[in-house]
Amino acid sequence: MYGRHGKTVWVDLDKSCVKEYPVLPEIYKGYIGGSGLAARIVYDHTRPDTDPLGPGNVLVFATGPFTNTPVPTSGRHQVAARSPLTGLWGESDAGGHFGVALKASGYDALVVTGRAQKPVVITLSPAGASIEDGSALWGCSTSETDDALRLRHGKSAQICSIGPAGERLVRFACIINDGVDGRAAGRTGMGAVMGAKRLKAVVAEGNTPTPVFDKEALLSAVREANRVIRRRTESLGQYGSAGAISAIEAVGDLPVKNWQIGSWPEGAHALSGQEMARKVLTGRFHCGSCPIGCGRRVKATTRWGSVEGAGYEYETAAMFGANLLIDDMDAVLYANRLANEYGLDTISCGAAVAFAFECYGLGLITEADTGGVPLQWGDGNALVEMVRMIGGRERIGYLLGEGVRRAAEALGPVTSRAAVHSRGLELPAHDPRAYSSLGVAYATSSRGACHLQGFSHLYEAFLTMPELGMTEVFERFTPRGKGDMVKKLQDLMAVFDSLKLCKYLTFAGVPLADIRSWLYLVTGEDWSQEELMLAGERICNLKRVYKLSCGSDGQDDTLPERILRTPRGSGGSPSHLPPLDEMLEEYYASRGWDERGRPTAETIERLLLTQRQPWF
Repeated sequence: MYGRHGKTVWVDLDKSCVKEYPVLPEIYKGYIGGSGLAARIVYDHTRPDTDPLGPGNVLVFATGPFTNTPVPTSGRHQVAARSPLTGLWGESDAGGHFGVALKASGYDALVVTGRAQKPVVITLSPAGASIEDGSALWGCSTSETDDALRLRHGKSAQICSIGPAGERLVRFACIINDGVDGRAAGRTGMGAVMGAKRLKAVVAEGNTPTPVFDKEALLSAVREANRVIRRRTESLGQYGSAGAISAIEAVGDLPVKNWQIGSWPEGAHALSGQEMARKVLTGRFHCGSCPIGCGRRVKATTRWGSVEGAGYEYETAAMFGANLLIDDMDAVLYANRLANEYGLDTISCGAAVAFAFECYGLGLITEADTGGVPLQWGDGNALVEMVRMIGGRERIGYLLGEGVRRAAEALGPVTSRAAVHSRGLELPAHDPRAYSSLGVAYATSSRGACHLQGFSHLYEAFLTMPELGMTEVFERFTPRGKGDMVKKLQDLMAVFDSLKLCKYLTFAGVPLADIRSWLYLVTGEDWSQEELMLAGERICNLKRVYKLSCGSDGQDDTLPERILRTPRGSGGSPSHLPPLDEMLEEYYASRGWDERGRPTAETIERLLLTQRQPWF
């Protein structure tokens, strides 16, 4: 077997026992690895009544066949479980070096079940897995946890951990790896699942190589690919993802003042990656096997304290900055550091703070709720204090830590317009009123509002994919062809997440033929384009079936009222609204789903989707 070890390790925290189980070859053939492998495990071992914060939830850390190989941008892993934020399918993709270490420990995936009696740490190595006492680390920040475990296990160990937010079951708590460099499995609350299981951290180390079918040919192919990728992504390496914020603002794609207004050019420039590079940048961070190096390393002194380590990315600049009308770089830098230490998803956290700011203006949240902190638009201190309150579950931060959907339900219907989410997952920082395809992508994404599970808006901006029939850039405001386009790209991104490739690889224009070639050189398996895309389609449909089993169907394939009904009013997209119904009709037909958004019997049979099958 090439590209994989063929085994998973299962840690039962109820019984404090560890067992290894093989992965059947047909699972790899049907679901590839990574996200697909995790989806199959979660689908098979949870039920519609599984409590996301209960011991019955299954938490999966999965690698793909490219992980721990030289394939460009493959230093990634997937974390999946039933989401405590949405109650549906939950997963998050993370970069850095933890996934490489997990694969090098000799396993394709770690599966955690049950709940420990006291805080624990799981360690993985070629010698096996073990459960250690983690009580002394409970209450520590993510960087403190990383430092302590590196002292214990050595500098070669890679750690992923939760901070106090995960321990306190903030529903959008994330998992942080790579210490102060702050790579995150950010979305859908996987950190809360760890906290509920009393799992403080996972330590992975080892030097088990990933078996490669034709190593010399792979190295040769990768050397040439890396040269092209570096050249085509030079700006991303120089300025990080925040380098694009001004261009994103100019076309009307940047969320501003909780998605209420359309233009904010000066503020976007103040938070840009270019300004970060000019003022505070000290270096770049590369994930495993990555030639791009988009990660920022910064050093700054702010009025709240020093920041040394990870700089913010575009999504954080947008949600902690533009969406709150905060153009103070120091405030966004410090709030980002604080969120990483607490272990908070900055997208959902920023959305929760924007929701609170708007409710404060309505008089529904007062200074009695905030400990005397006025929640004024543009106030960086209010942002910092709200991150503290959410991470610590203090005052109004307790309610906001439930996510904007639950917070709006608690505060009353007048707040519903301020709660910008789909299926309980707060919208990421790209606007369907600027790129129509995002409307159908958000409405149908397997985990709730997500731009990464389709990555479609870039094909309305500058990308093409001739191999999938997308020979020209799509006109962004027209609905025509968008349903079919999103379906194809969701299938493709499911392949990326299962092989373990970074979405930024698309910026370099890497063709699908190259990815298929790398897959052959790693695994010896000659996948046709049709077979690979069929696997992506199967993975997407399995997640849809899981979501349906949890009680969410086509009636939830919608967008927040603010996005669907209210124009931005100014900027690069002042009047467009996403034509969702027309795009959904085309999408359902392309998917082989009925009018209620359910895969038909023919689709289920064609994709060989089976009933739940326990692995042992």
